[in-house]
Amino acid sequence: MLTLSNLKSPKGTTKNRKRIGRGQGSGQGTQAGKGHKGQKARAGGSTALGFEGGQMPIYRRLPKKGFSNYPFKEEFAVVNLVDVAEKFDNEEVNRETLISKGLLSGRRKNLPIKILAKGEFNKKLAFNGIDKASKTAVELIEKAGGSVALIQKKEKEQKKKKKTK
Repeated sequence: MLTLSNLKSPKGTTKNRKRIGRGQGSGQGTQAGKGHKGQKARAGGSTALGFEGGQMPIYRRLPKKGFSNYPFKEEFAVVNLVDVAEKFDNEEVNRETLISKGLLSGRRKNLPIKILAKGEFNKKLAFNGIDKASKTAVELIEKAGGSVALIQKKEKEQKKKKKTK
């Protein structure tokens, strides 16, 4: 019967670690697997990523062309009208209600909100405090008898100033 007192691991599962630099008889004495002298034989001796032995590295030899808009990109928390139609019934749609209904969570809570027209929509809802909305989304909302109040640029700048203070 197998009990905790007679448990054994299969043969070959455990291996003694290689003890480096413990005399020539060990087979890993003298240079201890580091070869003869040089930068890599020294303690802490390793080259930086992209180092090419003093030669001008390739990332500096190649020309830098073009423009990257990455530092200026604006990310949005995208909300589709299908999801809004599922969770809301004749009430106001804003950041707080979207968070309480679970459509915005985590990092997306603080991002600007953008409404997209994915799927069918036929509920009369009032969208307030929304940063952006696609043209088709606005058309669908107004066709259903709802309204969209987008935040103007001045209000956005005031919000940014409050966050930085």
